[in-house]
Amino acid sequence: MSVRIEDVATHAGVSTKTVSRVLNGNPSVRARLRTRIEASIRALNYVPNASARSLAGNRSYLVALLYDNPMSGSSYTMELIVGVLQACEGTPYNAVLHPFDAADDLAARIDGFVATHRPDALVLVPPHANNAALLQRLDELGVPYSTISSKLRQSRINVGFDERKAAAEIVAHLVALGHRRIGHVAGLQGHGARTWRLNGYRDALRKAGIAYDESLVVDGDFAFASGMAGARTLLDRPRPPTAIFAANDDMACGVMREAYARGLSIPGDLSVCGFDDTPASRLISPGLTTVHQPCRELGRVAVESVLQSIRDGAPPAPERVPYQVQWRASAAVPRNP
Repeated sequence: MSVRIEDVATHAGVSTKTVSRVLNGNPSVRARLRTRIEASIRALNYVPNASARSLAGNRSYLVALLYDNPMSGSSYTMELIVGVLQACEGTPYNAVLHPFDAADDLAARIDGFVATHRPDALVLVPPHANNAALLQRLDELGVPYSTISSKLRQSRINVGFDERKAAAEIVAHLVALGHRRIGHVAGLQGHGARTWRLNGYRDALRKAGIAYDESLVVDGDFAFASGMAGARTLLDRPRPPTAIFAANDDMACGVMREAYARGLSIPGDLSVCGFDDTPASRLISPGLTTVHQPCRELGRVAVESVLQSIRDGAPPAPERVPYQVQWRASAAVPRNP
């Protein structure tokens, strides 16, 4: 016989209404009482009837993660997904994972998605997190949402980390090693990460008293091929850089590939740094100095924040997730500074 909510209430010595409050994440239940009820739920192996609760509370108990085509950044996306799933563990909520190509007019399609899936909340990943028309439409529909690394102040719940400071820390490290001509392969135009990481690059140069040289900055699009193309442009300069900081690891790996094709050694002839700490950064030789982007934590906090806003009726305070620089062997003292 299946365990009912009444059985949990009897086991814990409380009313079914109190058990229901705990299951729904209601903050009004005292911590000691909540712990007792959760212990009864585990002891009886109680599994809530999601369909019945949805009808009773006019909720779907679904959180939808909307992200770009996963093939464009599978490691980043998969880590976010793990964080979202972790945040749903131990709660009544389940996750809906839905890719939307960046070329889609998501603002025009979101009404149909919301009507079909009835999510209680959405989590948006760039570039969707930077889609002002989409955020406006969600506000009009009254659908709670959180964004990850959005550059828009329009987002009331935005979870991120200090990418500008992290980029400055990487470039400051290159300066401390003795590099004075440091190239940068920037990210995709219009992407918040491009702006923050380029500004961090400039901050570190300014602090070191090194003049900004626009000829040492080239455009990329976060893809491996654009890293190769950017390195080709930079290394063909009459005075090529002794170090290159790429705005993500995929482009940094492209920089290394181009350097090796020219017979250059890393870090002997060229120091290279990236950003994100993807698996490739740890597998490539030498290991890539980079910034560990806390993707899993970003996904988890984004879900927890938007669910908290539903419970409290107000958005929580902005949260910055800590990052960590991974110092590896791809950067060294220049031979000819």
